[in-house]
Amino acid sequence: SQVSAELPEGIDWILRVDGPTDNIPVSGGAFADNWELSQARALSVVRYMVNELGFPPDRLAATGFGEYRPVNPANTAEARAENRRIELKLTER
Repeated sequence: SQVSAELPEGIDWILRVDGPTDNIPVSGGAFADNWELSQARALSVVRYMVNELGFPPDRLAATGFGEYRPVNPANTAEARAENRRIELKLTER
């Protein structure tokens, strides 16, 4: 993948895909709560990165934070839209 080509040799890297949600509780549907929704969101991105972009699966992690990691804590439609997101964190293992 392009990420591994850009990193110096010898770095044991992991790309963490975080999937926070807004603060509106999930009602019905496929997910029991926002944690499940956020985990599924992150996992769908990880699967895309592996299957479509060729990332090595042993270098990816899908993490769900539910509504507990807002970037904007305001209780407005705009803030909730900001909190429904994916974040990529490149770290060393």
